[in-house]
Amino acid sequence: MTELRGDEAPVHAYRWALPSVLLGDARDGGRVRRSTRDWIVDILMFLAACFITLVSLGELEKQPTSEPLMAVEQVAGALACASVWLRRRWPVALSLVLAVLSSYLELVGGACVVALFTVAVHRPFKISAPIALINFLTLAPYVVLRQQSDDDRAWALALGVTVVLMVFAWGVVVRARRQLVWSLRQRAESAAQQAKQLERERIAREMHDVLAHRISILSLHAGALEFRPDAPPEEIARAAGAIRTSAHQALQDLREVIGVLRHGEPDADLVPDRPQPTLADLPALVEECRQAGMDVRLDLRAGGVPEGQGRNLYRIVQEALTNARKHAGDVPVTVTVGGERGKELTAEVRNPLAARHGARLPGAGAGLIGLTERAELAGGRLEHGPTPEGEFVVRAWLPWPVEATREEIS
Repeated sequence: MTELRGDEAPVHAYRWALPSVLLGDARDGGRVRRSTRDWIVDILMFLAACFITLVSLGELEKQPTSEPLMAVEQVAGALACASVWLRRRWPVALSLVLAVLSSYLELVGGACVVALFTVAVHRPFKISAPIALINFLTLAPYVVLRQQSDDDRAWALALGVTVVLMVFAWGVVVRARRQLVWSLRQRAESAAQQAKQLERERIAREMHDVLAHRISILSLHAGALEFRPDAPPEEIARAAGAIRTSAHQALQDLREVIGVLRHGEPDADLVPDRPQPTLADLPALVEECRQAGMDVRLDLRAGGVPEGQGRNLYRIVQEALTNARKHAGDVPVTVTVGGERGKELTAEVRNPLAARHGARLPGAGAGLIGLTERAELAGGRLEHGPTPEGEFVVRAWLPWPVEATREEIS
């Protein structure tokens, strides 16, 4: 990673305390919009460079220095301190220039240290390491060319090596920490997006199962009215009531999923809390299908099933019955549910393959895919397809734990 930048990033509540490279405030052309923290750091870096320059000036005045050289030192030191404000835009170029000047001039040392630290923070090791090496090399001409005693030369060399090593190591540590923070933020944002996507898929799968069932029931009742216009008024009224109830429930489910997608949770004012179905509600589902005209036989041989697995099995049977209504017409459908605690919970929905007469209900082809995903997410598996006996079978196997809490029992 050469630059810790991004084109866009969310607004943080603690924006002022974060560097702009972690906020994604890079502009086109490489210019960085400073955050409040950046301004504070830049001011402190400028003051640090000025302080080191003033300290060096005091030491320089104690040495025998010609007036022209002193004037050059003072001008170079002032310009070097002012150049610290360019360190974010041209860190490498600034560090190279100041390193070359520091090979003889003493008062640019403060700005040179700040520039080296900036390169170590904002550039990868393959760039910052050569810059640090150049700073080491420039110590040799400074020690050799300056008029000073052997002890002063040794002290100056040791001090220079120590300062360069410490500043460079400090910058590398700061950069590593920023990379870690940036990586963790990216992982958190990626995990949040993945969680949102999984939640949307879960909602879509749930609503597909529910709405497909409601609308198919509604279509069956409407079809009965269409093909039996001479039915007794009582049957017509009952079918119309069932259509109204199914339509109302479908709209209620649709409003709920829209509320979840918009606000993250159902709107309590618009959608009252409704209990989720469990395996105990399976007989009511079968009875509803019978009232719509289906020939459904239920063999339920499982009790005390955990609520979560019971809901999954309910949705699988519900979608399988919906598919049977769509594609098999009026053929008889057999639903068998059984299993053994500690092993597996099984469900099988089978119906004879038959040519559908009349209008076929449209479908997206995602029902069986959604059932397979639901079974796999619950830790089980699902199979579906025609059999040699001329039937279409949907079989599901879900794990049934040995123990279940009282709240889990449906």
